[in-house]
Amino acid sequence: MNNFDKIYSLAVAGVQRLIPYKAGKPIEELERELGLTQIIKLASNENPLGPGKKALEAIASVLPELALYPDGSGFLLKQALADKYSLDDSQITLGNGSNEILELVARAFLTPEHEAVFSQHAFAVYPIVTQAVGASAVVVPALNYGHDLDAMLLAVTEKTRLVFIANPNNPTGTLLSQASLVQFINALPDTCVCVLDEAYFEFVNDNDVAGINSIAWLSDHPNLLITRTFSKAYGLAGLRIGYGISSPQMADILNRVRQPFNNNSLALLAALAALSDDEHLQQTITVNAQGMQQLVDGFKALGLEWVPSAGNFVLVDLKQAGLPIYEALLRKGVIVRPVGVYELPNHLRISIGTKIENQVFLEALADILADVR
Repeated sequence: MNNFDKIYSLAVAGVQRLIPYKAGKPIEELERELGLTQIIKLASNENPLGPGKKALEAIASVLPELALYPDGSGFLLKQALADKYSLDDSQITLGNGSNEILELVARAFLTPEHEAVFSQHAFAVYPIVTQAVGASAVVVPALNYGHDLDAMLLAVTEKTRLVFIANPNNPTGTLLSQASLVQFINALPDTCVCVLDEAYFEFVNDNDVAGINSIAWLSDHPNLLITRTFSKAYGLAGLRIGYGISSPQMADILNRVRQPFNNNSLALLAALAALSDDEHLQQTITVNAQGMQQLVDGFKALGLEWVPSAGNFVLVDLKQAGLPIYEALLRKGVIVRPVGVYELPNHLRISIGTKIENQVFLEALADILADVR
């Protein structure tokens, strides 16, 4: 082992074995690799409409003040969120995306002696934050591409400190009913924190969903943490801002490990403005619903199956290895998401784009499948 390789042996054990999260391919990277100029990205569940007008105006207003540190407490945004959800601002934790909230809760509650339970096909960050702190991951086999809550409950032991649930789930888009989630959370021991990841809750249009009433459960469950984000429906993924909703005691713990100034001034003001931009949010939801139907109709025409999704993406089953199809789509200037890392090697996850972007993808996919069939 040379001196440069030895540095790996100095890292903590969990980090030594860690495989970093791989994000969707950036447009600029594909431009460099293939020299393409017309590229559409349907890989990272971003808002195809971008930020709303109010958010953009807020960003412009704060530009002259970038030499100053942001408000480290995020007071105005926390107050606005508290007002929106009829909570106290002591129940809000702001994160650098909701992703950071997931990391904070793992750092605060997991040790090498503890376990975290989550589902197969669930968000890749759950195993990453678990392994990074040296805790053990207990992965429960999925049920119909989603969470098997009964099996997850059986997996909880005295060592279990965290349970991660994504609703809707990424990358499969599956949705748990309100009744099943309430029953699950009620059955958890009070020594176990339930992290309910609702990054996509704004897109849900079902009447029986956790996203509508989950906040009401906080009064009875101090061990419940709900995470949400401005990256998806609000179109602020590039600013990295999300939040946790919990009991004041849970938020106090998370804020003890949260870094100072973890949210920049642009993100704080843009998120504050986005919260009041109901018109942009409704337009986003409408475009997403129409785009979802467009993709589903396209899959039907191609004889493909898909997983019904409550998010702003859809998982399509190609009935063959997905990676070659993904690579062929790249050559046509279309970036989607391969999901082999989620144990779904025959699927691709497609983010909902604009009507034109969806059509470009469907035509490219049709051409590729015609060549391989």
